[in-house]
Amino acid sequence: MSLAQEDLNHIKQEIGLYVKENISAWLAEQSLGKPPVVYEIELRERMVRVDDELKNQRELMREGFNQMDKRFELMHANMDKRFELMQSSMDKRFEQVEKRFEQVDKRFEQIDKRFEQIDKRLELMQADMDKRFEQVDKRLELMQADMDKRFEQVDKRLELMQADMDKRFEQVDKRLELMQADMDKRFEQVDKRLELMKADMDKRFEQVDKRFEGVQQDIRALQLRMDHFMRWSFGVTMGTGGLIVGILKLWP
Repeated sequence: MSLAQEDLNHIKQEIGLYVKENISAWLAEQSLGKPPVVYEIELRERMVRVDDELKNQRELMREGFNQMDKRFELMHANMDKRFELMQSSMDKRFEQVEKRFEQVDKRFEQIDKRFEQIDKRLELMQADMDKRFEQVDKRLELMQADMDKRFEQVDKRLELMQADMDKRFEQVDKRLELMQADMDKRFEQVDKRLELMKADMDKRFEQVDKRFEGVQQDIRALQLRMDHFMRWSFGVTMGTGGLIVGILKLWP
């Protein structure tokens, strides 16, 4: 109703301003052919008509505002019902969510218990692994000591073989020197045969020297192989030990 009264006041003000602005022009137009009494009567009739129209518009506006109030009341009631339904639905959903959270809490408790069991198992496994790695370390130490002894024995054998080979080569050198002296004497006595036999003997001695050089190279290659084998075995043993120690340090 307050809105309707304000609208009516506003309409009245607009009509009053419009009449004030145009009444002089209307009177001037009517005064040219009609007497003043007739003008006043017509003016009053027009004013009565305007009042009637204003009353009709006022009633129409009141009815419109009443209908709007009814619609707002219906909308308000519908909104209240919808909010009540939404509230009840939200309450049910929150209850379901709370039940789900309770179930989740129970599941987390079960998971915590399982993790505790897993921690215990891991501790037992860690202890077992520590014992096994200690045994492996001891075995590796024993293997390292055994390998060191064996390599020492191999080194000694190689040294003995080298000494034996040196002695044999010295004997061969002495024999060759004796044979050279004997051959020199014989070649002095027989000049013609000397050249032929000397050439033949030179070839044979070159072959013998080549054979001795090949044997010497084979012996040196064998020594180098043994040295490389010893270094490789030692490197493999140290690398394996370092790898096991690294795994033990990084093992959780």
